[in-house]
Amino acid sequence: MEISTDDFEALVEEALEMLPAHLTEKIDNLIFVIEDEPEDGSDSLGWYEGTSLTDRGETYGFGQLPDRIVLFQGPLSRMSADEDDLYDEIWITLVHELGHYHGIEEEALHELGWG
Repeated sequence: MEISTDDFEALVEEALEMLPAHLTEKIDNLIFVIEDEPEDGSDSLGWYEGTSLTDRGETYGFGQLPDRIVLFQGPLSRMSADEDDLYDEIWITLVHELGHYHGIEEEALHELGWG
């Protein structure tokens, strides 16, 4: 489906507001980014870059660049039939990547239905 950058950003903001509190209340040093396509040419919907909360030690902290959750507008839009479907895919992708931020491994995310 075709969607403007502004409309895609609005859907992301709406999805962020609707995320479960237990996934968002401990967010620390994390930013959300929208990019057009993955640099590796894959069809990845999003990814988490950083040090998960479970792996942060005493050396993590001041001066540390923020972790990033990146959503890819191209792949997300291409797999969606309409705006409602796109919103659902954005929400699921955010939950999935926040799971990684919280230290949940890929297999466990799929078992939870977040993959």
